[in-house]
Amino acid sequence: MVCRIGCSGLAAALTLALATPAWGDTFKCIDANGRATYTNMKEEAKGKNCTLVMREISVVPAAPAPRATAASPSPAGFPKVDPATQKNRDGARRRILEEELSGEEKALAQAKAELAEQEGIRTGDERNYQRVLDRLQKYKDEVERHQKNVEALKKELGNAK
Repeated sequence: MVCRIGCSGLAAALTLALATPAWGDTFKCIDANGRATYTNMKEEAKGKNCTLVMREISVVPAAPAPRATAASPSPAGFPKVDPATQKNRDGARRRILEEELSGEEKALAQAKAELAEQEGIRTGDERNYQRVLDRLQKYKDEVERHQKNVEALKKELGNAK
């Protein structure tokens, strides 16, 4: 093609035609089973149960998530505790946890002793070993419960200030 006059206008028109925006109508179509499908192709929407959902689609970038601060400041009216009072509270908490731990360790030792004692006893109606296991199960459960309590108290003491 040889252009002497008006080639720049033709080039501009072609560029404008090729650079049209990539939006259009969006249709929501409901099929016979009641399922919704979406399309932006008008040919697919013709003759179907379709409704125009939107004419333009705008994409807005999401706002950046707020950064978490290491120590968020307390609100203005939030009560403050002086360090000496907090230290006393932490000491009292530690003392209570240590007392509870001591009590749980004693209860665990007692539960283990009772289990060992019951394991040594055989009654005449326990010819079936399953009856022995059934009788001992409550003692085993008691030992397990005290072991879990001791572990939890030790963990809590490890986390205490």
